[in-house]
Amino acid sequence: MGNGVTRTDFEWVYTEQPHTQRRKEILAKYPEIKTLMGPDPHLKWIVSGMVFTQFLACYLVKDLSWKWIFFWAYAFGGCINHSLTLAIHDISHNVAFGNKQAKWNRWFAVFANLPIGIPYSASFKKYHIDHHRYLGGDNLDVDIPTDFEGWFFCTPLRKLLWLFLQPLFYSLRPLYVNPKAITTMEIFNALVQFSVDLIIYYLWGLKPIIYLIAGSILCMGLHPISGHFIAEHYMFLKGYETYSYYGPLNCLTFNVGYHMEHHDFPSIPGCRLPMVKKIAPEYYDNLPYHQSWIRVLWDFVFDDSIGPYSRVKRLCKLAKES
Repeated sequence: MGNGVTRTDFEWVYTEQPHTQRRKEILAKYPEIKTLMGPDPHLKWIVSGMVFTQFLACYLVKDLSWKWIFFWAYAFGGCINHSLTLAIHDISHNVAFGNKQAKWNRWFAVFANLPIGIPYSASFKKYHIDHHRYLGGDNLDVDIPTDFEGWFFCTPLRKLLWLFLQPLFYSLRPLYVNPKAITTMEIFNALVQFSVDLIIYYLWGLKPIIYLIAGSILCMGLHPISGHFIAEHYMFLKGYETYSYYGPLNCLTFNVGYHMEHHDFPSIPGCRLPMVKKIAPEYYDNLPYHQSWIRVLWDFVFDDSIGPYSRVKRLCKLAKES
């Protein structure tokens, strides 16, 4: 896909993000797409089933040897936890209970957070708004790697290490790039999370806690599902900053692969994003897309022209808060 030349800077552009204009055009041509917006009535039940599955797993792994703890964390529990982070992503757009029940969505995200082991949902919500509003925005979109990441992680071995350490960079980068004041919801998120961690530790010991946290870290690092982190916005073809993936792993990830469609219509829940492409195919069929997240990871590591610098960046004016 690339030209073999190692990048030494981001791809700076001086245009608005493409999703705003495309959204206007599609809605003007296909106003029925508005009927896809609104809550997903099944999401709360699916997420609840996943959370309780992990609590059951905590009981089942409490007496396993450490090698099996890490095996099941990577092969099973971490997959559920990664999927839960993507459920939290959907919930951050108020699609569990709708925009009129915003607080219910926030509280439910804290519940979905419980098996992940580390408080995450409230901070994610706070920064994810900026990712949509200021896509690629310098010092605003914390999804963009730092200059250090782009400069240092430029060889196959270093890029492999960077993929493994992705959870660390995702959690620490906002504090460096765009620090924000701690919110009441973040404090609530942390108190609930650590209280449940302590209860699990009291009931079943340390191994279930390690199972949960190790699964979250391992499966958000070097793991097939983690290909979506790279696939979504890394510039595999010049001029294209968002890509969709239409493969089978969407079944495990709340259709996060339909990422072009998601950025065009953030208020449409993942379960209905395939309908966007079906209603307005001419807006998506001719755009580049990924067929395999594993292939995405392979190309990222071994193609010299792709790395942390392979992101579109732009200068954005701060929107006025309503």
